[in-house]
Amino acid sequence: MAEPTLEQLRAQIDGLDDQLQTLMNQRATLAQKVAEVKQATDGDAVFYRPEREAQVLRRVKERNTGPLDGETVARLFREIMSACLALEQRMKVAFLGPEGTFTHQAALKHFGHAVEAVSLGAIDEVFREVESGAVQYGVVPVENSTEGVVNHTLDSFMDSSLKICGEVDLRIHHHLLLGEHTQENRITRIYSHQQTLAQCRKWLDAHMPTVERVAVSSNAQAARRLKDEWNAAAIAGEMAAELYGLKIMHHNIEDRPDNTTRFIIIGRQDTPPSGQDKTSILVRMKNRPGALYHVLKPFKEHSVDLTRVESRPSRSGNWSYVFFIDFEGHRDDDRVGRVLAALEQEAMDIRFLGSYPRAVI
Repeated sequence: MAEPTLEQLRAQIDGLDDQLQTLMNQRATLAQKVAEVKQATDGDAVFYRPEREAQVLRRVKERNTGPLDGETVARLFREIMSACLALEQRMKVAFLGPEGTFTHQAALKHFGHAVEAVSLGAIDEVFREVESGAVQYGVVPVENSTEGVVNHTLDSFMDSSLKICGEVDLRIHHHLLLGEHTQENRITRIYSHQQTLAQCRKWLDAHMPTVERVAVSSNAQAARRLKDEWNAAAIAGEMAAELYGLKIMHHNIEDRPDNTTRFIIIGRQDTPPSGQDKTSILVRMKNRPGALYHVLKPFKEHSVDLTRVESRPSRSGNWSYVFFIDFEGHRDDDRVGRVLAALEQEAMDIRFLGSYPRAVI
């Protein structure tokens, strides 16, 4: 049998495009019907369901047979789901800004581009906007694989009733950016966020040891500064380069190729189990020897895997230790329930921060 001609292959692609468009609109119609059912049965209906979306995206990756890889296909479905959800309710999502930050990128990765992304200047502002109901959800960084935890995020939970309802893992690539008027051979300063400068320390020491490193509030702010400066460069991500019209002089200058930042989604409601979940709690311990041992012991006894333990200075003389703990499982799981019951016997207080799906994409 003769191989199909170029024209025949293009005709097949056109036919499949027609089918895809029809199926996407059928899916969108069903999403509208779901909204109607929810509104008819519940006046305070919740349209965004993190556990449901995580389950759908997991199935997408599991059934994928290529040649597109599972991550790519899941991101395509992420955008379809985002557009369909916007037909039910267009959500407002706050993020640590300005536009072009990695937190902005994480928000779009998790929610898709059909949400209204609201840029705010500080982590505590994101918490306040979600608490007030001005936005439905917020996205804030919580830890980096190179530089560790983001203390402002952990501290914000001490005074907040918000819940963690999702997480995003974002591979971080830093690029050296130049502005339209930058003279490459006369660069005397480099702008970037303090953590970014730390994550690129070895590259900067090797390639630009005499150039001044100036810490600013965000990588996007660093990128914006280049508009009127001829002797400066910035370190930021590809999104900032595109947004502010900058040239990438050197790609991927981070010291560790696996440099990853974890972001969390904060909201006002609890999230049902998705089947592959994590839980976060805050534990206040009594002032006595072996406090950390008594915190960790129930996890070992009930075979619950810890993923992170951090301690923070207490804000009150009543607390000697405040531990932030992430672990595998959902609050509704029997083993997790037994761990929490055991901790209640040892701790002054336990605050449940949320059970939520593990990051899928």
